Amino acid sequence: MDRVNTEPTPERRVAGRLDTAPSPSSITARWIWWAPFVLVAVDALGEIMIPRRLAAGFLLIGVPVFAALTRSARTVALFIVVALGLELLFAWRFDHLGEVHHIGLYVSTVVLGTVSIELSRQRQRDARNVIQARSVSEALQMMLLKPVPATLGPVHAAGFYAAGDPRTLVGGDLYDLVETRFGVRVVIGDVRGKGLGAIRHVGTVLSSFRDAAYDIPDLADLADHMERRLVREAHEVGDTELFVTALFLEFPADRPEVRIVGRGHPAPILVRDGKAQKIPVHPGIPLGLGAFADTRTEATTQPLAPGDVLVLHTDGVSEARDGHGVFYPTEERLTTRFWGRSTVDPAAVVAFLREDLAAYAVEAEDDVAVIALARGA
Repeated sequence: MDRVNTEPTPERRVAGRLDTAPSPSSITARWIWWAPFVLVAVDALGEIMIPRRLAAGFLLIGVPVFAALTRSARTVALFIVVALGLELLFAWRFDHLGEVHHIGLYVSTVVLGTVSIELSRQRQRDARNVIQARSVSEALQMMLLKPVPATLGPVHAAGFYAAGDPRTLVGGDLYDLVETRFGVRVVIGDVRGKGLGAIRHVGTVLSSFRDAAYDIPDLADLADHMERRLVREAHEVGDTELFVTALFLEFPADRPEVRIVGRGHPAPILVRDGKAQKIPVHPGIPLGLGAFADTRTEATTQPLAPGDVLVLHTDGVSEARDGHGVFYPTEERLTTRFWGRSTVDPAAVVAFLREDLAAYAVEAEDDVAVIALARGA
């Protein structure tokens, strides 16, 4: 089972690629960690090699400052003692112990060291706040975007999600799968906008779907119900341009088929006998813009054969570009990968798209959501 990845890993997606090399920030952090020892070593070598030409002890004033960037307040205090002790030792060795400028050096080391201790404490407080915020973000994602189940009724599934901003876990893409008395129902969508506002609208759409999917028999009526809920929220927040592209699917328990209602979202891709092609669905406009529709969006029924896999995705997949600005050819890449296979596992499709998209795209600023579905025997 391929579940949605919510754990931070060493492999971060940088510019659309899985980058396992150390980032510039990590290299800088390592250099800063060693900086206090480097200063002490350089200072000692200077005192030994050119004692009469270099007042090397003045380098030690920077030791507590560098230590504060990576170490605890207690360790910074220890570095202050070490730096001050070496300054006194070198000054005593060359009979400069009581000179005015050396006394100024001692005082400056103590003053900067005291400030460095407070900087270290503030850094630790900020780090704790970041960890807490990260934990809240992870809890929010688990509440909004639940892991894709491997099996739900007669449907086998797999999926992954990646926020476009690597600093966040939740973006504007959404999905959910529920088993109802009408069959397994699935929604995937993309909220206009980014940031906290988009996350709020994601919560609204998903809560509306989870509530109404169990009670509304007709799939198109379900989409209309969610449309009305979204319009009310748009009025509440004063956002006249709020809309959500969405795709609704229903797998009846007693028939080998899927019903599809599209509301401005990329059409699902059918992988059959190793060939991938889009399923033509009745066109519909995004949720929130229903007032501009001339007619009601009807459901499209697609028969399913054993081994068929449906691939749902957001525009973070179809609009990903390579170094030449060419959009990611989803159907072509899937066909090339699975050509000739009569049966394809949804988890294999998801794993391929995840790796291939990361290798293909030069820039990936949009959220990405992919779900692969297959009906069991």
